[in-house]
Amino acid sequence: MRFSLAALLLTGLAYTAAAQPAAPPDSIVTTPASAPGLAPLATQMQPRATKSFGQLGKNKTLTLLPVPVIFYQAETGLGYGLGALLSGRFSQDTLTRPSNARVQYWTTTKGQSLVQLVHSIYTPGEKFYLNGEISAYDILLYYYGKGPNTASANESETDYKLFIINQRVQKLIAPKLFFGAQYRYTSITNVSAPPKTTDDQNTNVFYTDSRMTERERQNTRVSGLGPAITYDSRDVPLAAFHGDLLDFGATFNGTGLGSDYRFVRYQLDARHFQPLGSTRTILAAQFLGQFHTGDVPFRELAGIGANLGGTLYNNGNLLRGIYEQRYRDRQMIMFQAEIRQKLFWRIDGAIFGGVGNVNQYIDKFALKDTKYAGGAGIRFNFIRRDRVNLRLDYAAGSGSSPGILFAIGEAF
Repeated sequence: MRFSLAALLLTGLAYTAAAQPAAPPDSIVTTPASAPGLAPLATQMQPRATKSFGQLGKNKTLTLLPVPVIFYQAETGLGYGLGALLSGRFSQDTLTRPSNARVQYWTTTKGQSLVQLVHSIYTPGEKFYLNGEISAYDILLYYYGKGPNTASANESETDYKLFIINQRVQKLIAPKLFFGAQYRYTSITNVSAPPKTTDDQNTNVFYTDSRMTERERQNTRVSGLGPAITYDSRDVPLAAFHGDLLDFGATFNGTGLGSDYRFVRYQLDARHFQPLGSTRTILAAQFLGQFHTGDVPFRELAGIGANLGGTLYNNGNLLRGIYEQRYRDRQMIMFQAEIRQKLFWRIDGAIFGGVGNVNQYIDKFALKDTKYAGGAGIRFNFIRRDRVNLRLDYAAGSGSSPGILFAIGEAF
């Protein structure tokens, strides 16, 4: 969706931030060699401390905080709502990395709305990793057509209700290696589009796109199941200082699972994090490729520019600065990198950039079709114990107007 500017209640933020467990300036403490980079629990540092605002549980290993949200977008008008963030470890040992769950609800003056639950949970001892979402949107998005060369003049409104269930369950099978299954269900209903493009000059491209079938313009269900394997050595997944993520999954969508379309999705996600000199400066890099075979409806195509906040791309935002799925097709590759710099107090800065491409066929990728995006932003260390950052980015990219994006957690 168009870049959201979310304004949090600054007085409340200052209060809740001050109430969080203390941490060193760079939010990292030396720990045993078996778990480098992980900060010990607040209960281990201050076993008899009084309970702080938002702290839950006997040992205060969890934090629950409200997150008010307000934003404005040209296609939705003023939006407002409320969210909540649960963060912390579901164990007293420092080998279990922090988990998080986010719930939010918002509505807009033009009738759009969202209810969403997103979670990434490590069970005690990291025996299991659970990652997923449940989202219900009543949403308006711009559609430009399929392929790498869609024109900005094609900008056309599409409106539909979107429901998503996405869940992974993976078991630890070797140190930092998880294997399991993933299930994804999406449904779009009440599909509609006005007759003209947003400039009223041409027929809405949703109706004229030569690669769009009449069936795709109707209510559609997609349901798929498949394996997932993940190597994850990141110290803190929400804001890693060092480590790697290598994730591969395949989703087989078919009529036997209740899907209206039969196709297979393959996705490879590789990320690397390392300090540059010290943990005050972090280099983060990501490659992601998503590839399809079979009959793929427009809503399920791989897309550059992903900011809806779901789990399709492992909770990642792809090429901030490009509008939500501005370029979409059956095959997609993308690379992005970011330098994160500690500044002062709880404030960090970041600069980022990336490139990507889409095409109907893998062997048709062309350098001339490469899309670019980049920008800079600031971070507020909301919960230092678990490295939960509030992120505010200004970004620009190919085929899109510059904008501001607000989110909880790093982009990848």
